[in-house]
Amino acid sequence: MIKPLSVLSGLLLAAALPFTPAAAQVGAATAASPGDPAARPFIEDLVGSGFAVLRDKALAKPAARAKFRDLLTRNVALDDIGMRLIRRQRASLSPAQLEAYRAAFPEFVLNAYADRLYDYADARVQVQRTVGRGPYTEVYTRVTRPGAQPVDTIWQVKSDGGKLMVNNLIVGGVNLALTQEADFSAYIAKNGFDALVAFMKSANAKSLAVQRP
Repeated sequence: MIKPLSVLSGLLLAAALPFTPAAAQVGAATAASPGDPAARPFIEDLVGSGFAVLRDKALAKPAARAKFRDLLTRNVALDDIGMRLIRRQRASLSPAQLEAYRAAFPEFVLNAYADRLYDYADARVQVQRTVGRGPYTEVYTRVTRPGAQPVDTIWQVKSDGGKLMVNNLIVGGVNLALTQEADFSAYIAKNGFDALVAFMKSANAKSLAVQRP
């Protein structure tokens, strides 16, 4: 079974992981450059918007899903992430296969954790620092929940045509993009690429059916 990880849902899922000091996750963050100064408020706004949706009791789930979809589309480099997950297979794929994958991937990411997000509505995220690493700015945050160990997370932010976008997330030392790539590769090796796309389409259709009154 594929276990998709999205950026927003990965953050909220962090509360279930054991605490790992930030320095141990990717090595001590000793780089002198703080990176793009706009990265910190960008992440603060994104996280705040996401949790505002979770905590809005008057918001029905279909409307909440629409808001999450908008957040993902505007703030996460979904196409870049999706292409990275199949980088080993991409050269052998036809244009039609790539188009089908790109069409199914964003909705699949959203559907994977949409209903689980509400379990983490009581989480709190604090931005600690930013570190510049080449073309990216890493925004270090700590996730806390009542009665749970804190978890350090690292948001990788890049500028895409002058607009900041989330490119990856490390949660409790787990690189979500690398983990998802390995999961996709294993599924493709066993079932084929077309089966992966069919699986995503089927999951999307089932989710849509559940949302209908």
